[in-house]
Amino acid sequence: MKRLRRYGPGAAVAALPLGLALAGPFLVGEPSARSASFTLGGGHWLGTDFVGRDVVQQVLLGGRPVVLVALAATALAYLVALPLGLISALTHRRWLEEVLMRPLDVLLAVPSLLMILLVAAAFPPGAAGLTLLVAFVSVPDAARIVRAAAAEAASRPAVEALRMQGESWWRLAVGYVGRSILRTLATDAGIRLTGVLYLVATAAFLGIGVAPDAADWAVMVDRNRTGLLIQPWAVVVPALLIVALTMGSNLLVDAAMENRTPSRKGRRP
Repeated sequence: MKRLRRYGPGAAVAALPLGLALAGPFLVGEPSARSASFTLGGGHWLGTDFVGRDVVQQVLLGGRPVVLVALAATALAYLVALPLGLISALTHRRWLEEVLMRPLDVLLAVPSLLMILLVAAAFPPGAAGLTLLVAFVSVPDAARIVRAAAAEAASRPAVEALRMQGESWWRLAVGYVGRSILRTLATDAGIRLTGVLYLVATAAFLGIGVAPDAADWAVMVDRNRTGLLIQPWAVVVPALLIVALTMGSNLLVDAAMENRTPSRKGRRP
C-alpha cells in the first residue's frame, strides 16, 4: 500500500501516454477512408485532422516516435556524459579536465534549439539523426551536472582511503562515487527527460526529422492548430498526452527518490 500511494499518482499519469505509445500501432487497424478536414462525428470519435484523417488513429500511431526518440536521446546523452563527468571529477591531471570540459562549455553557450536548427539546415536528419542530435546538445549540461556532483563525492576522505588501499579506478568511480551521486543523477534524469521531450516535440513541430504529415503527436499539434476553434481535439489530445508523459515521468522519479530518503523518525532535533 505504501508503494501504491508513492508510485500510484506518477504511474497513473504516465500510463496512458506510454501505453498508447507502445501498444497504439498494434491497435490502430486498417486506415479509415479520409473525410473532410476538421469535422466532428461521421464515425470519427475525435473528429478528423487537417487532411481528413481519423484523429484516433493518428493518436494511436503518433506516440511511439516521440517517446522512443526522447528515451533514446536521454540514454545516449548520459552514456557520454557519465564517463566524461566522472573522469573530470576524479582525475588529478588539470590538463585532462580542461581538455574534456572546456569544449563542452563552448557548446553549452549555444542554445540547444538553435544548434538543432543549424545542424538540421545543413544535414536534414531522420528519426535516428534527430535522436543523435538531441543527445548531442544534451551532453554538455548533463556532463556538468555529473562532474559537479562527483567532485563533491570525490573530495571525501573515504575516496582518499580507497586510493591508499590501491583500489581500482572502476571501484572508485562506480563503486563509491557513482553510488554517492545516484540521487542527483536520478533527479536530473527526470528533469532532463522533460527537456528532451520539449526539444523532440519542438523539432517535430518545426518539421525537423519528421515528414510534414507524419503521425506524430507534436506534428499533430502544429498541423492542426489552424482548425483549433473548429475541431479542437486534433490539437488538445496530443498536447495533453505530451504533458501527461512529462508530468508522470517526473512524479515517478520524485517517488523513487523519496523512497531512498533516510527516515528521520526517532532522531533528535
